[in-house]
Amino acid sequence: MADAAFGPLDFTALPVDEVRARARAAYEELNRRRSVRDFSPQPVPRSVIEHLVLAAGTAPSGAHRQPWYFVAVQDSALKVRIRELVEAEERRTYMERMPDEWREALAPLGTDHVKAHLTDAPWLVIVFREKYGVKPDGTHVKNYYVTESVSIAVGLFIAAAHHAGLATLTHTPNPMTALRELLRRPANEEPLVILPVGYPAAGAQVPVLTRKPLHQIMQVDVP
Repeated sequence: MADAAFGPLDFTALPVDEVRARARAAYEELNRRRSVRDFSPQPVPRSVIEHLVLAAGTAPSGAHRQPWYFVAVQDSALKVRIRELVEAEERRTYMERMPDEWREALAPLGTDHVKAHLTDAPWLVIVFREKYGVKPDGTHVKNYYVTESVSIAVGLFIAAAHHAGLATLTHTPNPMTALRELLRRPANEEPLVILPVGYPAAGAQVPVLTRKPLHQIMQVDVP
């Protein structure tokens, strides 16, 4: 295998005070991010969604395979069909599959099988994980750390959407095959998450939550 091509890193070292200020500003901005279930019908330009996907596509990935694909849905009829698929599975989950412990965990959030955000939001972005690559001759190419790589890309998408002044919500789809077929994606892909994207509705409500403090999520060195 030929050696990979390398080039100079485009990087400018900043004064430590500016690094500290930027880190604090990033935290303060992201700490205002909330998952939203009440969306406004206010349109969002396609170019905004494209730049959010480009931002997500800067994520690191195993062996640089970039094993992700983003399907952006704006069509109202298609959103209705997606909602129908999702709600049918969610109804079965809430009524038949969900253990009591899970119900108790979700109770403070007030969620149920009704997913109005899937038709209310101006855009749905369905993120697919590419289980393996396919060469032009049909042979398979192994991908590495697929779920980890795509999950990082989803995180960057959410952060970029918040930075742009938009709201999102993560929904993990159960009708994997049906959703893939509806969106005409190949067999080597499966949906990992659905992200409604748009402006929050006027008067949108969110649960009053507390995030874990630093000492509960970070350790420095080993005591």
